[in-house]
Amino acid sequence: MPATILDGNKIASEIRAEAAAAVKAMSAAGLPPGLAVILAGHNPASEVYVRGKVKACEETGIYSEKHTPSTDITTDELLALVTELNRRDEIDGILVQLPLPPQVDSKKVLLAVDPAKDVDGFHPMNVGFLSTQRPGLVPCTPAGIIEMLERSGIKIAGKDAVVIGRSDIVGKPIAMLLLNANATVTVCHSKTRDLAGVCRRADILVAAIGRAGMVTRDFVRAGATVIDVGMNRVSEAAEFKRLFADNPKREETFRLRGAVLVGDVHPEVAEVAGAITPVPGGVGPLTIAMLMSNTIKAAKMRRGGIGSGLARPA
Repeated sequence: MPATILDGNKIASEIRAEAAAAVKAMSAAGLPPGLAVILAGHNPASEVYVRGKVKACEETGIYSEKHTPSTDITTDELLALVTELNRRDEIDGILVQLPLPPQVDSKKVLLAVDPAKDVDGFHPMNVGFLSTQRPGLVPCTPAGIIEMLERSGIKIAGKDAVVIGRSDIVGKPIAMLLLNANATVTVCHSKTRDLAGVCRRADILVAAIGRAGMVTRDFVRAGATVIDVGMNRVSEAAEFKRLFADNPKREETFRLRGAVLVGDVHPEVAEVAGAITPVPGGVGPLTIAMLMSNTIKAAKMRRGGIGSGLARPA
């Protein structure tokens, strides 16, 4: 029996609709939430991401600003911009799009963002809030994964969860969120012995490693829920064949575009998993939806209270 497909587009649409309703109520009360995005330099992928974030703000009703300093901006100049945005009361969220130009000290810039406006959830203070189960802002992709599981009726408490990847952006925070939701969590990485064997214990398997199709059916217990965070571009014919042999639809895309997108999970896993996220259309859409939710949450926290009826990023 094929796996249930967890539709990220559908769940993201639900979260955005809830966010739009919350923004409407806040705006009627004279407190519209505001988001400032800093895009330094000319990274094509970053420009695409930022356009998506600004468009989502427009659709949700969140006030947004895009700051585009030049590629040769210095760390001090960027710090001055962040300081200015920290001071402005109408700005509730500040997002620094990574990567920054090489001459900029990225860690110093991210640390300068007011934790109350850190809608990416990267500031050490918000990391600490997450680890001690205090209200704070949580990284958008991990928060979106929890939303997907909960809204899909997939129980977390008491389950064995395995996370492949230990990045600060996805691996560590999703492990902490799963732990906070009473799962028993194992975090795997490049030094893990018998990786496939460890993964086969999982009721919930989260793959966030950035290697195309690395997780094969040997990693997955029958009926497990598999969350694929990866987004990899495959352009070599041999690699395409390894992943998508006998898939006419993907073959046509590869022929026309010279590349296809694939996650960290091999497509064959859908034959053994109980539920799985597609790539594209799985975790990706939830990231921007949770950014909207985080911006609204930041606005409410800064004004003295957290409202109900929104996605639960903490």
